[in-house]
Amino acid sequence: MIIPVILSGGTGARLWPLSRTMYPKQFIRFFDGQSSLLGATLRRLGHKADFAAPIIVCNSDHRFLVREELTAGGVEAQAILLEPVARNTAAAVAAAALVAARQGNDALLAILPTDHLIGDTTAFCDALVRATDLAQRGKIVLFGTPPSGPHTGYGYIRRGKALEDGCYAIEAFCEKPEPETAARFAADPAFLWNSGIIVAKARTLIEETEHLAPAVLSAARAAVAGATEDLGFLRLDPTAFANSPTVSIDTSILEKTKAAVVLPIGFAWGDVSSWSALWESSPHDAAGNAVEGDAVLIDTCDSIVHSDRSLVATIGVDNLIIVDTPDALLVADKARAQDVSSLVARLKDLNRKEHAQHLRNYRPWGYFETLSLGPRFQVKLLHVNPGGRLSMQMHHHRSEHWVVVSGTAKVTIGDCTKLVQENESVYVMSTQWHRLENPGKVDLELIEVQLGSYLGEDDIVRSDDIYHRAADETR
Repeated sequence: MIIPVILSGGTGARLWPLSRTMYPKQFIRFFDGQSSLLGATLRRLGHKADFAAPIIVCNSDHRFLVREELTAGGVEAQAILLEPVARNTAAAVAAAALVAARQGNDALLAILPTDHLIGDTTAFCDALVRATDLAQRGKIVLFGTPPSGPHTGYGYIRRGKALEDGCYAIEAFCEKPEPETAARFAADPAFLWNSGIIVAKARTLIEETEHLAPAVLSAARAAVAGATEDLGFLRLDPTAFANSPTVSIDTSILEKTKAAVVLPIGFAWGDVSSWSALWESSPHDAAGNAVEGDAVLIDTCDSIVHSDRSLVATIGVDNLIIVDTPDALLVADKARAQDVSSLVARLKDLNRKEHAQHLRNYRPWGYFETLSLGPRFQVKLLHVNPGGRLSMQMHHHRSEHWVVVSGTAKVTIGDCTKLVQENESVYVMSTQWHRLENPGKVDLELIEVQLGSYLGEDDIVRSDDIYHRAADETR
């Protein structure tokens, strides 16, 4: 059996403003609106019986989003590893390999990023199974795909001499080339796109990491040894994990090891790494535009236009990225799609909350969405899932008015608990302990009006929380 290791720790900065730190691209439903990128990855693995329950590595802030995706897909993970800090893929893979090795060092792993588009699921699964024969013999098998054209957003592998089972030796790795170099690579059959998919034994990955990146393995060992169970999640030890160098598995292991080989794959592959990559993978109109949402385009060509709510209208523009969300609008040259991450870094330096958060913020109990914000007031829509239960909490600087729009709320204020129906309201004074629950079988929605001198999400004191959130965790 192959153990899928799903890497779900990225933030997708190049897909801002749709992808943000607290709700990154792997949870977004880009195409059919029915499945997120993570959901599609999980569904793909259910296509064959060759796969064991997956190991998922994710950011601690995203743990409940991952749990929701697993529940929606009817998938039970054997482990969900929570990264306390981001340390790139080398540390994530090392930790997953160490956890998998508890089943035996010969456990076979398929390392899978969540942002991939796979054209033929059957061919994908067959390729994973085919790669296991080589992996059993101590090889680290990388999937490479023949370029469909020059692409500056992908890494390349130059293959060498042919080996057994359709694999090739690796002569060189080339990271995200300039346009002229990418064109040359695309015309040379020796070059393949590096898909980021890896098949190897846990033992091989552990041994090669110990040999080539010992500091990474040392930190991962300590983080796994000091890990704690929390509501079905495995929290890696934060101090130990933070000691790992921040390096990718490509640069620290794969480009140095003698065990790596490349397996050319015959199915269509792409990744949702940037707006230009999304444009390439999307349906186009007659003028080459990829449009999602409410948009009217005149004399517009080869652009990607996305609107969450408002009408977007264009006249006489070409090769643009136009992404309109409720709180941020991006307009960029499509040729500069890779630079969106630099813009996000600038927003972070400016302490703009838009780099990390949407107006809609997800919580383990549902979500809230900011509708209006003023100097001393804030209006929110609260959506509580059936069975959802907010923590017992109080605020020092704000009072709250709740009006139930749909469903039934169970409200506790101090020692008093009552049911609040549609079109009924309650008032919570500052410093009053209170809790909101949805006891019903349908969604609960209410309007919350906050009034006070400080309205930040960090003005919260919890005394009882079924989700075991830390005292300083606003999510």
